[in-house]
Amino acid sequence: MRDGTPLTGDFGQRLRHLRTRAGLSQEALSHTAGVSVRALADMERGRTRGPQRRTVQVLAEALGLDDTEAADLEKSAAVGRPRPRTATGPAAPGTLALPRDIKDFTARGPALAALLELAQDTGPDRPGVSVVAGQPGLGKTAFAVHAAHRLAPHFPDGQFALDLHGMDPEPTTPRDALARLLGALGIADAAIPAGTDDRAGLWRSMTGDRRILLLLDNAVGESQVGPLLPGAGPALTIVTSRHSLAGLESVHRTDLALLRREEAVELLTRIIGPERVRAEAQAARDLADLCGHLPLAVRIAGQRLLSRPHERLSKLVARLAAEGRRLDGLQAGSLRVRAAFALSYRQLPADTRTFLRRAALAAGADFSPETGALLAGLPYDDAVACAEELTDAGLLQSDAAAERYRFHDLLRLYAAEQVAIEDCPEIRDAALDRTTRWMLRRATAAALHFDVEHEGSPPGDAHDGNPDPDGAPAGREEARAWLEAERAQWLAALRRAHETGRHQQVLDTAQAMHWFSDINQHWEQWVEVFQRSADSARLLGSRRDEAIHLNYLAWSYNMCVHDPHNALTSADAALAAARDCEDGLQEGWALGYGAGALHRQGLVPEAQARLRAAADCLASQKSAQARLAELTILNSLGTLLRQAGQPVEALETHRRSERICRAGIPGRTDELIALYHAVARQQIGNDLAALERWSEAEPPLRQALAAFETAQMPAWAGPARLDLGHVLSALGHPEARATLLTARDDLTGLRSPRQAEAAAALEALSVSSALSASEETTDAR
Repeated sequence: MRDGTPLTGDFGQRLRHLRTRAGLSQEALSHTAGVSVRALADMERGRTRGPQRRTVQVLAEALGLDDTEAADLEKSAAVGRPRPRTATGPAAPGTLALPRDIKDFTARGPALAALLELAQDTGPDRPGVSVVAGQPGLGKTAFAVHAAHRLAPHFPDGQFALDLHGMDPEPTTPRDALARLLGALGIADAAIPAGTDDRAGLWRSMTGDRRILLLLDNAVGESQVGPLLPGAGPALTIVTSRHSLAGLESVHRTDLALLRREEAVELLTRIIGPERVRAEAQAARDLADLCGHLPLAVRIAGQRLLSRPHERLSKLVARLAAEGRRLDGLQAGSLRVRAAFALSYRQLPADTRTFLRRAALAAGADFSPETGALLAGLPYDDAVACAEELTDAGLLQSDAAAERYRFHDLLRLYAAEQVAIEDCPEIRDAALDRTTRWMLRRATAAALHFDVEHEGSPPGDAHDGNPDPDGAPAGREEARAWLEAERAQWLAALRRAHETGRHQQVLDTAQAMHWFSDINQHWEQWVEVFQRSADSARLLGSRRDEAIHLNYLAWSYNMCVHDPHNALTSADAALAAARDCEDGLQEGWALGYGAGALHRQGLVPEAQARLRAAADCLASQKSAQARLAELTILNSLGTLLRQAGQPVEALETHRRSERICRAGIPGRTDELIALYHAVARQQIGNDLAALERWSEAEPPLRQALAAFETAQMPAWAGPARLDLGHVLSALGHPEARATLLTARDDLTGLRSPRQAEAAAALEALSVSSALSASEETTDAR
């Protein structure tokens, strides 16, 4: 040896010397070689004297040994490998005893109760099997061990636990596992059959009438577990695995979820003591949240705090709050969240590893297979297969109804780390750019289903780079569902396109979104969409486009986030741009949006003046677009007149709008005109209500509400329902309360400022009803 290490000797001493010489900690060698820290510690301490050949090979590679050194390491391992025992007598039974239970085990009550019920249901012809599967860090082994100790009294013929090493480079084979199980039952080595099938048969015959509890921990797959399951008898087998083991038939499944926040705090309390948690109750809750309620992460945080009795919880919270340092902070001795994830990650095929880490680049809480395919550079079908494999491996969570997947927060951080380690910036940028181009093409095509000014069918997705050419939304319902599900992703794509200078694509996408935004006014994201498109128009030097998108921005400030100050600033900028390029249509819109902002600031006379100027400007325009704009302005002007105490003039203005709708607008569909007519009817109903002509007000309000509901426009239907509720209350109509209740709930969901008005109307109706009931009681006396 080059450093004088003897050629023979104890394997553990040799391994420790080589690791120290390489300057590696046990954790670092574990990460590189793919061998668990616990296994390395057992080797170096002499508990494992002769690891398998494959394990020695990966250690030698990780340590950078030359051929001679690797051969010497293998020789020392071979010395420690066990020889077959002679048939001098039976092996000592009970050598596979249950591991030690943990005192601070927390929660999992329903899962434990279900296992107890399963144990009580076992019988001579009903051996029970429960599979405990799920993502790394859920505490599957801790749960299974705790359950086994709780259930032990029900199985007096023995309790056996066997680690199948599913995460090791060479998991335990069924043949070797059966040898250990038979030995634990007292079968001498010489009496154990040579073949796996014969060993399985002997195992089943030995356990057929015994009430035993078998814990098979860390299984890699069905083929490893199947031969080990008792075939009959009152036995119970608990199997833990990071894989779903979906191929095992007739088994009970224990699905461990993340802890609830209070359960995570309770676990922390049991580890570090109630005094520290009571002293920093909010910090304890924050710490549980930063750990993602993952049992392993909470335990690591607790163990770290336990080893530092004078450290405040808030200090660890501050450290973990920085995402870039969170996984570094979640380690205590040999316990590391990152290492738990790494064991699963390294076992994945190359394409699946790529899919997992690149999926961390997706925006939003979840992602679709299309997004994963684009980021990973895989065909759609391959991406779906990867996603399903990762779900079975517990590394992704699938949506219950939709074809979508999500990470646990900490696993997303780990996957993002792997992107930084394994993918150069050029590859990462290419993946994001590919996804951006496709996502904006798809978003534009979907949004155009709602564009009433777009002639013909919306263009389909370009097939270049499209992971699913047949998946483009085919109609409004599909388009709406896609735009809602992928909102975070197409917004992130729009953001990247703007930041990387693809300004025309930003404009095209935002323009396509115009009508779709109008029926989803409760989305605050429209401010960012139209701010970016207005900026892109300015950078492209198009004053007309700038006027258009500044008007959209003014609308979004007014209607989506209820910010009249920024709305007025945007409207004034749009007005200046429109006048620069002599665009009368955009000038009219800018005056109208500015009027809306002034009205919301309480500047009623100024708002009226702008609306009259807008109406005059648009009346001189001949286009169909100008007629639609004129309808909007007239409806707004009439509303303002009514609110200013001029209901008669308001009614005249709204009747004018209705006449335009009834006359029709060339080139515009009946469906579109019906919506404008519905708005006019809603305002006519409100005008009549202001004149206390209640019976006349009810029909137009019902017609307006029905039109908005048919068009699936909740942002418009909610206020119309409230207006109808006011009228029904005034009429003493029996539907008044139900109408107001629904209106309040709808407006609350839309975050509308009018939700308070709905609540007040309900309260007033209750008071009125109570007074009426009291008067009736008095009259009866």
